Amino acid sequence: MKRVALSTLSLAMLAATGVAHAQSSVTLYGLIDESVQFVNNVATSPAGTNPPTGNKNQFGLGGSNLQGNRWGLKGTEDLGGGLKTVFQLESGFSLNTGKQSVAGKLFNRQAYVGLSSDQYGVVTLGRQYDTTTDLVQGLTGDGYFGSQFATPGDVDNNDNSARFNNVVKYTSPVLNGFQFAGMYALGGVAGATGSGQTWGAAATYGIGSFNVAAGYLMQSNAATTVARTGWTSTTSDGVFNGQVNVNGHYDTARSVGIAQIAAQYVAGPFTMSARYSNAQYKPDALSGFTSTQRYNVAGGYLGYQLNPAILLGLGYTWTHGSGDSSNTYNQINIGADYSVSKRTDFYAVATYQHASGQQPGAAAGTTAGASVGSYGIDSASNNQTLVNVGIRHKF
Repeated sequence: MKRVALSTLSLAMLAATGVAHAQSSVTLYGLIDESVQFVNNVATSPAGTNPPTGNKNQFGLGGSNLQGNRWGLKGTEDLGGGLKTVFQLESGFSLNTGKQSVAGKLFNRQAYVGLSSDQYGVVTLGRQYDTTTDLVQGLTGDGYFGSQFATPGDVDNNDNSARFNNVVKYTSPVLNGFQFAGMYALGGVAGATGSGQTWGAAATYGIGSFNVAAGYLMQSNAATTVARTGWTSTTSDGVFNGQVNVNGHYDTARSVGIAQIAAQYVAGPFTMSARYSNAQYKPDALSGFTSTQRYNVAGGYLGYQLNPAILLGLGYTWTHGSGDSSNTYNQINIGADYSVSKRTDFYAVATYQHASGQQPGAAAGTTAGASVGSYGIDSASNNQTLVNVGIRHKF
């Protein structure tokens, strides 16, 4: 993402307060992604109805498709000897309503400060992405075409639905093509150090045109004395997007553990990648379900750079749930992106999903409902199509 420095006047104002230095920089940046959206088989029953009922076509404005809408500040201060102070404050928002993407959190996407060393790596503290998102996601179709290419329900956080509070994270420098990262998010509960904690680790290796990466993320829900009514962790947003189809029934889980691996190979204008993940939603006595729900996900992506301005993409994702409920979601995606400048592009993305098996949390024999990608739009049908035609601008 291209980021444009603050104006000379703005830096002068910072200098007047005594916080700007000769070897410092502060950058204001942002991204606006907006689209006209069509979705078929949208349930008309009240939110939370399980199974959903009624189906209508829906036209409207979408947004945050290839990337989430955001604005932010980031900066560095050179401390000498290859050591720098780093910070980033990033706020997500809805372009169509002006609301924050996470209510009550101004810098809901990222908010951290830390130290960066050319020799030893980077340590950051605050609200951040997990290490699997940092090192694995970029090798998958989601890294190119965003939420529609993501896993149904985002059951494995492939679309980074979850961000994390109270995080201490370390990222190594790249050593002969190898890089690793680890994180720990402190629950902050007096007398119960591990309550609500989140931790993760990931690594990547690249040689020539080939890259491979893998990671693991463990999110713990807060301990309570009464039955949970949803995801209440103090450190994790959770991987739930408000839908009852796919994984919404499991938002009272005691913990969610996700393992992911992805590999990518670039051959001329072609980019090919494959990924696999295993997500496990484990209950306890306070959860609204009793058996561990497992999701195995396999996916592939093929990108073709037709010319310097046009990228074409094809993706497929197979998601299979087992344990508490048995279901399968087959999803195919196509996309095209046309860059008219370094900062502005137009795109069109279409997705079709077919669901089969048991609807999670519903009466036995209820057919699973579809829900494309990580949009959280429930369907009362086992088929759903979603199309976005839009524009993205970076500043």
